[in-house]
Amino acid sequence: MNLYTKLTLVTATCLSLYACNSGQGDASATAKDFKFIDASNMDTTVAPGEDFFRYANGQWLKNTEIPGDKTRWGSFDELRDRTNKDVHALLDETLKSNDKIGTPKGNIGAFYKSGMDTAAIEQAGITPIKPLLDEIDALSSNDQILSLLSRHYRQGIQSVFGGYIFADEKDVNNYIMQFSQNGLGLPTKDYYFKTDEKGKHIQTAYISYLATQLKNAGIADAEAKAQAVYNLEKTLAGASYSPVEMRDPEKMYNKYTPQQIAALTGIDWNRFIQELGISKGADSIIVATPNYYKELGKQLKATPLAVWKDYLKVHLISDMSPYLSSTFDNARFAFYGQTLSGQKFQKPRWERVAGVINGAIGDQLGKLYVDKHFQPEAKKRMVELVSNLQNAFHERITKLDWMSEATKNKAIAKLNTFIKKIGYPDEWKNYDGLTLTADNYVQNIMNASAFEFNRQVARLGTKVDKKEWLMSPNTVNAYYNPVFNEIVFPAAILQFPFFDFKADDAINYGGIGAVIGHEMTHGFDDQGCQYDADGYLRNWWTEEDAKLFKSKTGVVVDQFNGYTVVNGTAHVNGELTLGENIADLGGMTIAYDAFKKTKQGQGNELIDGFTPDQRFFLSWAQIWRTKATDQMALQLIETDPHSPGEWRCNGPLSMFEPFYKAFNIKEGDKMYIPADKRARVW
Repeated sequence: MNLYTKLTLVTATCLSLYACNSGQGDASATAKDFKFIDASNMDTTVAPGEDFFRYANGQWLKNTEIPGDKTRWGSFDELRDRTNKDVHALLDETLKSNDKIGTPKGNIGAFYKSGMDTAAIEQAGITPIKPLLDEIDALSSNDQILSLLSRHYRQGIQSVFGGYIFADEKDVNNYIMQFSQNGLGLPTKDYYFKTDEKGKHIQTAYISYLATQLKNAGIADAEAKAQAVYNLEKTLAGASYSPVEMRDPEKMYNKYTPQQIAALTGIDWNRFIQELGISKGADSIIVATPNYYKELGKQLKATPLAVWKDYLKVHLISDMSPYLSSTFDNARFAFYGQTLSGQKFQKPRWERVAGVINGAIGDQLGKLYVDKHFQPEAKKRMVELVSNLQNAFHERITKLDWMSEATKNKAIAKLNTFIKKIGYPDEWKNYDGLTLTADNYVQNIMNASAFEFNRQVARLGTKVDKKEWLMSPNTVNAYYNPVFNEIVFPAAILQFPFFDFKADDAINYGGIGAVIGHEMTHGFDDQGCQYDADGYLRNWWTEEDAKLFKSKTGVVVDQFNGYTVVNGTAHVNGELTLGENIADLGGMTIAYDAFKKTKQGQGNELIDGFTPDQRFFLSWAQIWRTKATDQMALQLIETDPHSPGEWRCNGPLSMFEPFYKAFNIKEGDKMYIPADKRARVW
């Protein structure tokens, strides 16, 4: 998955929709309960060359219902579900322990108890955020809005300002404050400007949702106020970047002094930064989307104070609704879960609370998970697999017929300097000073947010800590972080169906091997290739090589633009998904090369009637096994940098000659692409 878009955490690229696993953990999560290639999931009435995704997964697609509390379901989701159940048991254990608050178990237990105390949450109603709403009500002029925004920002409430503190992409050893667009309640700017029936329906439903939350808070004239808030959002949306635009690292890197950005936007950045309580390290800041802040500066003055008050109130209420009483929580779910995503009912309360804890004190929860469920042997095996994939990638680079030796040498240097993080951090985050309680869920969330803000601020002026992890170990995912030039595989992803100790090499290389290769290739996709071996955002390509690379990736864009979802009603966006498509193609290719160096890969022994190569590609297909609600599928097309699962499976395969040979794909087959039309990048 790709976190290059600058959201509230950092710049990194992840596997996303699904993750990679490797078989450690309890017996319940290993091969003894799963066939490595389960023929009952296949639909052999579909020819492999017609639709390999359905050939490999067709019966599963026919027989599997998306759980009512989910909007999509597949291999990744099944693994997440198993992992979450392990986490659930850990959470329940903390309630039985006598550990004091301040210890990992004590913190988790208190946080969990507060989130599960629905009686107290119901009784509190809107009270937990009443002081914040009163602050908004107390505003008497537009000039006071900036100070209020800074106070709320310190508590983790980012309404119109969105940002974080992380390594400077052109000065990677130092931290810098970074800001990007924020403030929209709909998924992307385009949602505000749709004129088709479906788009208008979502706009109307969203305005109705805003009105409902205002009414829930006892605010009069809710409908008119909701419309005014929506109009303000639409104005901000007009100055925002699209998801495709936000994939350009150079476009998103805009470094200013506070005085320079103040002159451009009309916002007093010096005042904002000072009121954030930052006394050092803010001589320069990065503002990824200056046009957005230029429009924001204009609206902070031009939009009536009353509208701003309603905007700030309803966004505060909406953002905090999942942690408030059911009146607010259910209203939010009705729009974001049901209308926008097609989810039938909410996830269990424990699962939602677990997600909050994972985001707030993830290292403490992750440590419990690792101690109980992670086997050191999994890490040892992963180190071997990563090394094998790295060697295979090295060979591919040396044999490229389109790249000059000068650029090859720099690419190899980057590959050889990958930082590899597997399982869990060498050093766990310290939460000393975080105040938690067993009887105030919202306060715990706000305290944890303020604690994280202060932790980030404290590192301004210090050297970047490259030991930091951006995911907790119990997260089913993986990522590449270009600024650290690192590939990271949390413990939870190292499970079946991606990896299992008992599985043959074809299964492991087609699963976790492809995931490893995917993250490695992110270092050389259309975004990652703009960062050098040391993580700096700077060019290391010859001009001719860069042109050839763009030409080759253009083939990938064109191919994926032709794919559709929901019965052909929407096309995949080849530009938005380019980085992930390159990584999928590269990951499969590199994993296959590494697999062919194994004893099984060099042989022809049949297992369950399949050759080694066929098992490799079937393993690849089953990790992308997924289905989604129509609403979610259409939403992801516009917002997600990953292609839908069926095209993550079939797209790379249709470009790969060994797949053609393994299943005797011929001209005339639906998946057949003439050799001279296939994308060959890495």
